[in-house]
Amino acid sequence: MHIDEFDYHLPEELIAQEPEAKRDFSRLMVLDRKTGNIEHKRFYDILDYLNENDCLVMNNSKVIPARLFGVKRTTGAKLEFLLIKRTGEEDVWEVIARPAKRLKPGDVVDFSSGDTRLEAEIVGSGEDGIIYARFSYDGIFLERLEEIGETPLPPYIQRKSTNEDKDRYQTVYSSKEGSVAAPTAGLHFTEELLEKVRAKGVKIAFVTLHVGIGTFRPVQCTNIEDHKMHFEEYVISQEAAEIINQTKKSGGRVVCIGTTSVRTVESAVKPDKVGGYVIEPEDGSTGIFIYPGFEFKMVDSLITNFHLPKSTLMMLISALYNKDDILRAYGVAVAERYRFFSYGDAMLIL
Repeated sequence: MHIDEFDYHLPEELIAQEPEAKRDFSRLMVLDRKTGNIEHKRFYDILDYLNENDCLVMNNSKVIPARLFGVKRTTGAKLEFLLIKRTGEEDVWEVIARPAKRLKPGDVVDFSSGDTRLEAEIVGSGEDGIIYARFSYDGIFLERLEEIGETPLPPYIQRKSTNEDKDRYQTVYSSKEGSVAAPTAGLHFTEELLEKVRAKGVKIAFVTLHVGIGTFRPVQCTNIEDHKMHFEEYVISQEAAEIINQTKKSGGRVVCIGTTSVRTVESAVKPDKVGGYVIEPEDGSTGIFIYPGFEFKMVDSLITNFHLPKSTLMMLISALYNKDDILRAYGVAVAERYRFFSYGDAMLIL
């Protein structure tokens, strides 16, 4: 399939630069795959579309303050680091540096501020502009990040991060630190809304997928089948697997909150003994690429935000519904002035 098949026109002013004043007051477009109907709601109306015995699958990964600003020790040149993920080696991280051309193995970058010491030595480089940096610090690394680092807002949010972003660029249920971008479909939920979800008899299964570099990488291939996803780490607990499997067994729907939850669930599917499928608990790594033609084995419905043109996320939702209807819905969203991307509005695909 050609990359241009997943393109659409988006006026720049529809790219949300700030979160909605109240999380669950975001708009919600509801797509019914059976009828083709489109409804326009608010996110708190999601309760009307959930049934007892359904299951929400939520990615509880927590965004770390992964953007750092420092200086090269030998020259004083200013540098920006975006931490991507830990490697298997202690205190060594994959990093995107700007400008990377100023760095070579052995160079030291100082991010220290006041009494907080945080330094990084360049120890190597990889593909796609990745470099490897070994950090040295006093105390606990994530505590030093909290003191020095900034929320890694995506590049289409054209402002500096603020203290408000430290709260609003996290889901209210985030608990497992490790992402460099938020699983944004979950940003619309409040604690009160989750309580109402549970009171309706809807189960919640928390999974973890740490969002990594793939979020920042556009598809470069003209033929999308040639695209290679970056691998991301995920965890599905015994409890989460049991909730999902029981939901399917009882005839309930597995409703994923965000594309990261979809990728996690579909990566962990195994054949059962009677010709169906189950989820097995596991710690894994996935590079799954979901595009039209993919056979979904566990996911029934999806709550997601509006995605970038030509992105792997557009391809994923086009696999769950179909490309033409997704593009039709996006055209409606533009005409109706929905807000797009991370801090934007939401879509429910039934």
